[in-house]
Amino acid sequence: MIKIGLIGCGKIGQVRHLPEYAANPDCAVTALYDINIERARALAAQYGATAYDSVEALLASDVDAVSVCTANASHAEISIAALRAGKHVLCEKPMATTLADCEAMVAAAKAAGKRLMIGQNQRLAGAHRQAKALIDAGAIGKVLTFKTAFCHGGPETWSVDPGQGTWFFDRKRAAMGAMADLGVHKTDLIQYLTGQTIVEVSAKLAVLDKTFADGSPITVDDNAMCLYRMDGGAMGTMMVSWTDYGAEDNSTVIWGTQGVLRIYDHPEHTLVLEKKGGEVEYFDVDRIQTNDNQTASGVIDMFVKCMQDEDAAYITAESALTAMRAVFGAIESSETGRTVRVNG
Repeated sequence: MIKIGLIGCGKIGQVRHLPEYAANPDCAVTALYDINIERARALAAQYGATAYDSVEALLASDVDAVSVCTANASHAEISIAALRAGKHVLCEKPMATTLADCEAMVAAAKAAGKRLMIGQNQRLAGAHRQAKALIDAGAIGKVLTFKTAFCHGGPETWSVDPGQGTWFFDRKRAAMGAMADLGVHKTDLIQYLTGQTIVEVSAKLAVLDKTFADGSPITVDDNAMCLYRMDGGAMGTMMVSWTDYGAEDNSTVIWGTQGVLRIYDHPEHTLVLEKKGGEVEYFDVDRIQTNDNQTASGVIDMFVKCMQDEDAAYITAESALTAMRAVFGAIESSETGRTVRVNG
């Protein structure tokens, strides 16, 4: 039985990590830590675990692995400490808030000989996996262009401490806004789907609407728009927003020389293949997760499996690193007004 420690007992830990660990018969959550000790104690009582009053105390316990579910700014410090303590690590996205910290996390995992997995759950969504298989099989020919989006009304209701004071809006704790919260998902996803790596970024990040309770603008971006060029020749757009006050948009469309794939873009079908000759195929694989409709992500099961089997596939920190370089490149592009080369 694999013993798990949860570091950070906020919303993502409560609605995804804890219930998914509880549903997996090969592991058990035995330790919890949160800056709000009462929150950790309440969840520990619910899951039959022990609440610790510091990260250091939890890492000194007999857990085999930890989930790092804290605010963005502490991901690297906690993950590296856990790896050095001999624990496998599942770290929530974004991996870290600087490229140097991301690279340090990868180095720490290699030095420790432990798994470091990043929670890029969009790779595991059913329609995305089906689309990946179709692209790899040549169903749309050579990928030419794409557009991918992740837009919703913002994290105010998602945070465990909801409202305009959420840590997502605070640069000191979040470092980045919608670009890190949502953009890292779609940046990672488009590389996964196309099998190509982003090498050039042009972007604009901005605060368009979100404010703190006093009416002042939040200190991170609430919208980001990027143009990506890939090493295989494809190019396309990536848009994320915390100001979509209608239905959530989590769609991706990929155009190729022999057809088009529409993923979570159709009102009735989760995946649509439009072939060059006019034939259309529909695939009803699943429904994408939303903040208000959580389903099993597959991330926890993958993490547990990779600890049991050294040959098992998992979302490696190395594979997430290329997406993080593109994210940081987008921020630099927005700040300088220039196109930025990344990953090479």
